[in-house]
Amino acid sequence: MVCKVSLVPFGAGLFFYWWIMVDYDVLIIGAGPAGATLARLAPYGLRVAVIDKSGLPGERPKPCGGLLSPDAQKFLARSELTLPKEILVTPQIFAVKTIDFSFGKIRLYQRSYLNMDRAKFDDWLRSLIPKDVEVIKARCTGVKRTYEGFEASYLENGVSKTITAQYLVGADGANSIVRKAFFPDVKIRKYVAIQRWFSGKETAPFYSCVFDRATSDCCSWSISKDDYMIYGGAFAPKNCRQSFNRQLCSAKRHDFRFGDEIVDEACMVCRPKSPRQIIPGGNGVLLLGEAGGVISPSSLEGISWAMRCGEYAAMAFDARDPCAAYRARTQKLRFKLFLKMLKCPFMYNPILRKMVLLSGVKALKNTIYRK
Repeated sequence: MVCKVSLVPFGAGLFFYWWIMVDYDVLIIGAGPAGATLARLAPYGLRVAVIDKSGLPGERPKPCGGLLSPDAQKFLARSELTLPKEILVTPQIFAVKTIDFSFGKIRLYQRSYLNMDRAKFDDWLRSLIPKDVEVIKARCTGVKRTYEGFEASYLENGVSKTITAQYLVGADGANSIVRKAFFPDVKIRKYVAIQRWFSGKETAPFYSCVFDRATSDCCSWSISKDDYMIYGGAFAPKNCRQSFNRQLCSAKRHDFRFGDEIVDEACMVCRPKSPRQIIPGGNGVLLLGEAGGVISPSSLEGISWAMRCGEYAAMAFDARDPCAAYRARTQKLRFKLFLKMLKCPFMYNPILRKMVLLSGVKALKNTIYRK
């Protein structure tokens, strides 16, 4: 139990002491890249607890291409962290094959991603959380504001429990319980990410970025991973499964080869379309990563953005007003996301995308051909 003492004015020159009784200083909901990074970097002396549902029965891995971007690699380098080899998968691919199904053009662009196992990467980040941080393996069922701060309800081994804290951090993804509870008017554009695993190893492994305006106004991806192949994409919620299956049929017509189906993964994913859909929080609540709409609207890459949110939140808890400090520190981050929004038309407008692909700007030479 943490006791906070506040000196509150009362009447003419009189004061009384207000004792705030809470279990922790900071409660983090979710321990993905954002929540785990904040838990790892939280200032010494701060009482921190994390409620995390990963690994619980019924919880499936998040659909993700599992590519560590250069920005994410840079963040790990600044943190002096080295990636265990068990997290990496084969092959390591040095280019992305960009394919537009609507007019059959293919371009090859050099990229420096690391091909990895996303579930193992998240587990590794969680393993770095210090021992003095309380990690509760449970599902958060609700959050609310109290006189002392905040209270969260959770189910642990089938038993309903509560925990209190002075500050609440939502790092719980696109369907954030925290955002819905305290910022219900913020509506972030959402898609359904669907990813299917196939058996069999490609004779020529590759990483592709697929555009198919007949089924989605967002992008899809296919990546070779060890002895498997994954194909995934983001689709409008209505009839998303039908759109995914239609796109798979189109992929086969464009010479994609798939083995036996193994498993499907699906979840909601945010794709902010305006700066108003990116919200850092306020009034004792901090929103990190997708919970606050912080994800690239052009590529849907979220790992690097989430880890930086965790870093900035940790730095903010050294300030008198953590919420104001976090908002200030993420200002440049939010501006970069705005620039990504400006980039989107060149990727997702069919006419502009065709012009870019035909121009060959930044593409590797002699890689354009028609199937």
